[in-house]
Amino acid sequence: MLQLQFIRENKAKVIDALKKRNFDATEIVNEVVSLDEARRSLQVELDNTLASSNKLSKEIGQLFKSGEPQKAAILREKSTQLKAQAETLKTELKDKEQAVSELLYTIPNVPNELVPSGNSEEDNEEVFRAGTIPTLHENALPHWELAKKYDIIDFELGNKITGAGFPVYKGKGARLQRALIQYFLDKNTEAGYTEYQVPHLVNEASGFGTGQLPDKEGQMYHVTVDDLYLIPTAEVPVTNMFRGDLVSAESLPICCTGYTPCFRREAGSYGAHVRGLNRLHQFDKVEIVRIERPEDSYTALDGMVAHVKEILEELELPYRILRLCGGDLGFTSALTYDFEVFSTAQDRWLEISSVSNFETFQANRLKLRIKDKDGNKELAHTLNGSALALPRVLAGILENCQTENGINIPKVLHKYTGFETIS
Repeated sequence: MLQLQFIRENKAKVIDALKKRNFDATEIVNEVVSLDEARRSLQVELDNTLASSNKLSKEIGQLFKSGEPQKAAILREKSTQLKAQAETLKTELKDKEQAVSELLYTIPNVPNELVPSGNSEEDNEEVFRAGTIPTLHENALPHWELAKKYDIIDFELGNKITGAGFPVYKGKGARLQRALIQYFLDKNTEAGYTEYQVPHLVNEASGFGTGQLPDKEGQMYHVTVDDLYLIPTAEVPVTNMFRGDLVSAESLPICCTGYTPCFRREAGSYGAHVRGLNRLHQFDKVEIVRIERPEDSYTALDGMVAHVKEILEELELPYRILRLCGGDLGFTSALTYDFEVFSTAQDRWLEISSVSNFETFQANRLKLRIKDKDGNKELAHTLNGSALALPRVLAGILENCQTENGINIPKVLHKYTGFETIS
């Protein structure tokens, strides 16, 4: 959520910056400023009314002490009127504050100046590419056919148990899945991230804290009886561990990693591009989250990008990095880099990671602040990234590493899998 003071002081700048998202914020920003002006006027009126009421109370007490009850009674009537007026003002003030908050929740983050203009994913800017796209044998198969051929993933069984988008991993497929999770966690902890095991359901406050609510409630599974949400990513519970905290500047950066299953309804997703592991309702992901000083956050973002690059290079997968354009940028992000692995069998790029800097957008919702040694306080910057999402990484390994005799497992995973090929 954008800071109200920032909007007040930079109204034109905010409106102009949000145009990069193809978002016309003119009306909503003007309404926010207008409501806030009314709120501030009400606050002044309420403060003056309370001050007058307090002054009268003291005068009434003095009149009773000096034996002038009739004068005290007259003032008491005025005091009663002032108290009633104060209660009315409190109600109006609360309504105005609520109206401002509801509007602020609908305004996306201001894009960083590096974000390119554009309307959709077609306008994202490729900033890096590495790895060799392999030449596959004549009878190469997409991963869903390989999964059936080698009996390592059963999509039909998952459909029987739950429905489409909930695959069952089996045998070497389950072992490879577990190996990837352990490898990712080991890489992250070796890089200084502390591992956490977190709940897979969160409350409404957590959803609002990281920006999934009210923007993405239609994509989240909602346990209505308990008013809890299944997490769409570990970013939500991990970042919310720090909701409401005042952290010392000396403790930064705070670097966290965690493995969780992720749950997304993916409403409206259909067609050939979502076959197999390409898009699921339940999938595994290892996440990295950082809490940073504002002046350090973009250096940290570069470091996170370099970290994910190292993982993909060790997996020997062809990949590219995209800087997302304004039209494809997530609601809460100021700058996002997407990583994509090339699927040779499908002849297309598959997104396998997003690394983002939210600046103060999440921290303002979370009320997550930094306190320096002089006692000064400011909002933190939060960042997160996938390191990595498993389904499409697994798809990339199956498709790019296939031979006529089986699937060769990347060398870096051998000590985790206990086998070198699937055949």
